[in-house]
Amino acid sequence: MTRTESPAAAPAVPAVVVAVDGPAGSGKSSVSKAAARRLGYAYLDTGAAYRALAWFVVERGLDPADAHTVIDSLPDFDFRIGTDPDGYHVFVGDHDVSGAIREPSISAVVSVVARVPAVREFLTALFRRIMVTTARPGIVIEGRDITTVVAPDAPVRILLTAAEEVRMARRSAELTSHSAAVVGEQLRSRDRADSRVVDFMNAADGVITVDSTDLDFEQTVDAVIEVVREAHA
Repeated sequence: MTRTESPAAAPAVPAVVVAVDGPAGSGKSSVSKAAARRLGYAYLDTGAAYRALAWFVVERGLDPADAHTVIDSLPDFDFRIGTDPDGYHVFVGDHDVSGAIREPSISAVVSVVARVPAVREFLTALFRRIMVTTARPGIVIEGRDITTVVAPDAPVRILLTAAEEVRMARRSAELTSHSAAVVGEQLRSRDRADSRVVDFMNAADGVITVDSTDLDFEQTVDAVIEVVREAHA
């Protein structure tokens, strides 16, 4: 069974949805979380759900490359995720896996799990339920296929990107216990694997590109918020 946070009351109309896609190391999670905080919106990291499922599969000793086995495990995937940008945690059962799902060992297998169509359908349905039940006035949802599959009709759709060398440097700074070479290869490998499933490197029609190559963190957050505000001007 999959669980999410239960809001005090669902809004009468769907919340404003800000859909953010982009490659690994582009700052999707940190920028989206900061933007949601400043806007007073909820925040959903869809990649965390795929990572949590990969952790669950590995923890149970299952083969993540066996699609049938992964699909069979879905009914037992007891998952919940926070949508408060100031109190964000990911749980599988009673385990807080917020940190564990970011380990390179999980990054190495998450794409294998995520490319299974039944897995994507299962989690996409979950993401859409969260979208329409948030008690906040809006929600920032980030991932790989949010602008094209999960929320193609969102009023704000953004592709957040940066040059590969910048993305590698940022990811290396996050994972200080791993060499830049290892981090860089994992980033490229993840992008190659995920690009077989969805195009997150090129903006679809109607999607606005925010290139953070020459922007610092706060400038990138400002740029994303500006796109949101212009859409509602």
